[in-house]
Amino acid sequence: METFSCRSRLLACVAAAAVACGAWLDRSPVAAAAESVVVFAAASLKNALDDIAVDWQQVKGGRVTLAYAGSSALARQIQAGAPADVFISANVDWMNTLDKDGLIRTETRRDLVRNRLVLIAYGEDAPPIELVRDVDLAGLLGDRRLAMALVDAVPAGIYGKAALSWLGVWDDVVSSVAQTDNVRAALALVARGEAPYGIVYATDAVAEVAVSVVATFPAASHPPIVYPAAVTADSTNPAAPAFLDFLSSEALLPLFERQGFGVID
Repeated sequence: METFSCRSRLLACVAAAAVACGAWLDRSPVAAAAESVVVFAAASLKNALDDIAVDWQQVKGGRVTLAYAGSSALARQIQAGAPADVFISANVDWMNTLDKDGLIRTETRRDLVRNRLVLIAYGEDAPPIELVRDVDLAGLLGDRRLAMALVDAVPAGIYGKAALSWLGVWDDVVSSVAQTDNVRAALALVARGEAPYGIVYATDAVAEVAVSVVATFPAASHPPIVYPAAVTADSTNPAAPAFLDFLSSEALLPLFERQGFGVID
């Protein structure tokens, strides 16, 4: 990837980078202004952060450019020099990677919220499924697909693979898995009826009325789902630390909880 020396030129490339990795981007005319806080965030945070960006502008008068994608894709963009001010990952591993590379300000790092992993089905009234060891998920799928985010790169997919392995059914269903670039894309497959089942976060299921949560994976079946956030090392935006403090303020906890996130003690 080409390296740019001017922040304004870097900001102009955020949209192209986000589209290339399947991200959503705030496309309002003011969002690309140089004074905007550029936030690279896990796709599962979209609903919450869209609302928070509005609150930030109303309370602080600042602007936010939001780029959503899988945490792995966003982390790699930051490694390649993309102009993020704040990075919010859906797992600690990708944040640890950037920390080891010296690409975040370690002193700003904090755990923001928690999430849960759920099995969803197409339709509003799908019957529940009991997720016990050796559950016959392959039988439920038949010749159809199980929608998941990339199982070796994207956090939701990594958690999902771990949970299915813990249940003893990963080898039974791996050939039926339809992998997507991020968790919202997996959600969309199920919402459109292109896959009968999918594994997403509880917060994703809240955001989509066309699917039902048919089971919640046991907490012991996968690593804890924690969202760490930090200011990037290359950010020179004085508003970035203030926005991160705003994100982690007690005033925003009810907003995160309404979206289905868990609070960090």
